[in-house]
Amino acid sequence: MAQHVLIVGGSSDIGKEVAREAIAIGHHVVLFVRDDTRVQDLAQAGATVIVGDAKSLEDMNKILDYYGTTPIDAVVHCVGSIVLRPPHAMKLPDFVEVLETNLVTAFITLSLIGKKMLKAGTGRMIFVSSVAASYGLTNHEAISAAKGGLEAMVRSAASTYAQRGLRVNAVAPGLTKTRLSESIRRSPAMEEAATQLVPIRIINEASDVSKTISWLMFDAPDTMTGQILHVDGGMSKIRG
Repeated sequence: MAQHVLIVGGSSDIGKEVAREAIAIGHHVVLFVRDDTRVQDLAQAGATVIVGDAKSLEDMNKILDYYGTTPIDAVVHCVGSIVLRPPHAMKLPDFVEVLETNLVTAFITLSLIGKKMLKAGTGRMIFVSSVAASYGLTNHEAISAAKGGLEAMVRSAASTYAQRGLRVNAVAPGLTKTRLSESIRRSPAMEEAATQLVPIRIINEASDVSKTISWLMFDAPDTMTGQILHVDGGMSKIRG
């Protein structure tokens, strides 16, 4: 049966891969994006595009206006940023911006879409975290704080809604070949140094992460909730 899938941050490389996979198997996909020029191919493939800022409650309410009484079966939160700077060199507004982009937008999604799912008594929510939430990485203090908060929020929300039909999980990728990571991979030497941190010595493709998200949306058992799935080549758990 076709499901209604919402992707907040649908113009991200991972979000676009999730959308392609969902559309390919016949699901109805809505993309909430800031830049619709990046998803024109998905719109032509059948996705609905809503333009707005995930940090804005007013913009996010456009999603609820669009769906009306139609239930949302699954939501994926793919909004994120990477700012690598040591604390002594980071201005407070920049730190706050990282928190707003990565954590506040996740809370707004959890709050607004979760409330709609509660009315239906069912729904799957998937958030994108980072290996930086559980592994100490140099100059990652801001993103570590934001994603660490996101993971804690996911676990708490999974408990809050456990008996009300909602399943809340997260995927925590290691370094992934996306636009966001270009600054880390801007030279062969830098990419090789990053690769050496991964036990299996392989950097994720966006599809590695999207396949995990798709599994959580469509194929994971209903007993799966409150989990952080690490797609990081073993980086957060083992030494290679």
